[in-house]
Amino acid sequence: MNNVNNEAVERPGIDFFEKYLSVWVLLCMAAGMLIGTFLPGVADRLESYQVLNTNIPIAVLTWVMIFPMMLKIDFKSLLNVRKTYQGILISSITSWLIKPFLMFGLASFFFYVVFSNFIPADLAKDYVAGAVLLGAAPCTAMVFVWSNLTKGDPAHTLVQVSVNDLLIIVLFVPIVSFLLGVNNVFVPWNILFGSVVLFVVVPLVGGAFTRYFMIKRKGIEYFNQKFLPKFDTITTIGLLLTLVIIFTYQGDIILNNPWHVLMIAVPLVLQNVITANFAYFTCKWTKQPHNVAAPAALIGASDFFELSVAVAITLFGVNSPVVLVTTVGVLTEVPVMLLLVKMVNHTRSWFPAEKGDN
Repeated sequence: MNNVNNEAVERPGIDFFEKYLSVWVLLCMAAGMLIGTFLPGVADRLESYQVLNTNIPIAVLTWVMIFPMMLKIDFKSLLNVRKTYQGILISSITSWLIKPFLMFGLASFFFYVVFSNFIPADLAKDYVAGAVLLGAAPCTAMVFVWSNLTKGDPAHTLVQVSVNDLLIIVLFVPIVSFLLGVNNVFVPWNILFGSVVLFVVVPLVGGAFTRYFMIKRKGIEYFNQKFLPKFDTITTIGLLLTLVIIFTYQGDIILNNPWHVLMIAVPLVLQNVITANFAYFTCKWTKQPHNVAAPAALIGASDFFELSVAVAITLFGVNSPVVLVTTVGVLTEVPVMLLLVKMVNHTRSWFPAEKGDN
């Protein structure tokens, strides 16, 4: 991977919006609940904009969230997969063979067993379904930030994200369908496939064509230095506006069950921590360099919550408890991943010195 392409991945660090994302999420929760309580007509109007079981405002905001991250994907980077293939393999196994099933197991254990006295069985089923959607796809945007904060290999990060974007198209539907079926929640495959096409394939293809034509017209340096930065905060703004809409419908659920948010957070946080440590220590065991182990662990642990929220709304409706679980994932992701970043940085000495280290 050449240095120019690496610049597309490297960033100065976590920006203001990203650093305090949990704060903005809480503020959006409050704003949404106030709108739902005092301006119910707004919620009714937003819900009326539906086409083929898809809420149009949510769909547009989801594209706003996902399209900028797809611009960063360079599928030419897949030619470099052999350079750090062991790290790619470890992260991919963690993301697709470990994390979804671990999330399902943790959610089932806590919602059906540990918290059974506080959560009714029907509601527990919805919460498990939301956890499944959250754990069934690895993050493809914020991991660039996590990798940079740990001095991860930007080429490896880009290859892994590109691989995951392709695997989402192939694996997301069968994994989600299987785990939801085990949970006695059955959804038609055509709706799941439609969601993947709408919220992954369309922005992925759009991003690829935009990237190709912008680089062809303006060059890679303009694309990396001028064009991409224009989208730096758009994803976060789209996410926050989506949350305002969601919580116009979720307000009553939260006000009636405020402790449920904390109970939902327990398996979600444990999933992040366990999967990160699995990938990280597997990389250590296989003698991977730290700049590969760090992004491999953080990519394996993080969740594609933008996709999860969109698919949950499409499948179950914006006022469903399933959607609440995916939005709690938004609330917990940043602080948990920042703690994992600190852990990874503090254990750098466990790994062999990398080339260029002093």
